[in-house]
Amino acid sequence: MPLNLQKNLPAIELLKKENIFVMDSLRASEQDIRPLRMVVLNLMPLKITTETDFIRLLSNSPLQIELDFLKISCHTPKNTPIEHMEEFYKDFETIANDYYDGMIITGAPVEHLEYEDVDYWNELEEIMEWSKTHVYSTLHICWGAQAGLYYHYGVQKHILPEKVFGIFPEQLVDEYDFLTNGFDEIHYTPHSRHTAIDEDAVKKVKCLSILSKNDEIGSNIIVTKDYRQIFILGHLEYGKETLKDEYFRDLKANKPIHIPFNYFPDDDPEKEPILKWRSHANLLYRNWLNYVYQLTPFEIEEIGKIKEPIGTGSREDHGYAKTFTK
Repeated sequence: MPLNLQKNLPAIELLKKENIFVMDSLRASEQDIRPLRMVVLNLMPLKITTETDFIRLLSNSPLQIELDFLKISCHTPKNTPIEHMEEFYKDFETIANDYYDGMIITGAPVEHLEYEDVDYWNELEEIMEWSKTHVYSTLHICWGAQAGLYYHYGVQKHILPEKVFGIFPEQLVDEYDFLTNGFDEIHYTPHSRHTAIDEDAVKKVKCLSILSKNDEIGSNIIVTKDYRQIFILGHLEYGKETLKDEYFRDLKANKPIHIPFNYFPDDDPEKEPILKWRSHANLLYRNWLNYVYQLTPFEIEEIGKIKEPIGTGSREDHGYAKTFTK
């Protein structure tokens, strides 16, 4: 079943051209099922592009999904019309008493700052704390993953001497994990970041597991053992030309930037990039949605009554997850 979206959202018409099935709220109301409730905290500067990227992935599922977009109230985006934000985004205070089956916290171009120096850090802390009792499973992306690892587990980040930029091969640590079930042993992920996490600190947190990594650039997918928190350092949601756009944007601004690794054929920016990560991106999001659908309470308010702290237990505690273990 398709994604249930607010009518007139720009992504609807864009994705119909790709034969991605979406529907507006009027048609969705005619189906007598409980849809999954999802919310995206969109911290990226190009809001509409990011909306489209995630809707594309969430739509490729047999499940009906109600999707909300959340904004930071104390921060005004520079690259998105205020009319768009007012029509399609909610402030945190308007959803603070709601419950969601899943949440996505995106990346943000603020990695050069200390977390506490980000102008919306206090509000983000409040949202991440709220997610522990009001969201069944939260997916953190790129800087959002770094921020989540820092807030929840004290894992620090550090500036890299050179930007990690390109399409990198990732190796599965456990081919039987449910979240990466169906992945090839080597899969590709776009990365675009100036910072990296403290890998040793991650390994010391007992409730965290690394699912995929690259020996040169570090971990890519990290999860709590109950999968209620997922951290992805790369950008599986990126479209085919996102890195191309970033590359030429930085060239135009005279910023130091190298040709994205393993992206343009023959490293020639004049040639069309090759999309190498779409199948694994779709697979990961389908696996995540399937997991949430299987384990989230039918009465969504019951999420707030879950007594076990996030990260306690393991996949062996879940009958569904046992399907994918050895």
